Amino acid sequence: MNELQPEALAVGRVVRPHGVRGELVVEVLTDSPELRFVPGSVLGLKRRSGQGRKTSAQSLTVTAARHHAGRLLVRAEGVDGRDAAEELRGALLTVSADEAESPEDPDEFHDTELIGLRAALVSGAEVGVVRDVLHSPAGELLAVAIEDPEADEGEREALVPFVSAIVPEVDLEAGRIVLDPPEGLLD
Repeated sequence: MNELQPEALAVGRVVRPHGVRGELVVEVLTDSPELRFVPGSVLGLKRRSGQGRKTSAQSLTVTAARHHAGRLLVRAEGVDGRDAAEELRGALLTVSADEAESPEDPDEFHDTELIGLRAALVSGAEVGVVRDVLHSPAGELLAVAIEDPEADEGEREALVPFVSAIVPEVDLEAGRIVLDPPEGLLD
């Protein structure tokens, strides 16, 4: 069971168990599911804090995958029943960044390209730094660290929906994103 490297890209999210034999309902987050979810593929597991349940596995090996009712169902080694599958609910399935191909769409980005970018308002005022990209059922959120002397560690986190209305510009070469947040989003 391999240790996850920080340069991991999400290719799927475990939505819930399916049935009693340990199948996983997976929300596909990649353009190439036929490459990522083939039997024998080893995927990393990334859990948000608070999801550190009983299992200590940092990876899983796909044994089977099939489409059912518009979702992908995946079987994995060591996930032999509903309880084991339930332990993985909400986990991201990842691949190493060096295994991933570049997105074809210019408005698509890998998580690792966004993490570390400076965040500025449309006015040019610096806001903070992108620390993480969270994948939720409602869409992606940018976790932006904002300096705040009153906060415990000198900064606080704002979750910014990664939509073009709020993040109108991503400039990888300049190392920044531009935010046009609605009132109160960064407070």
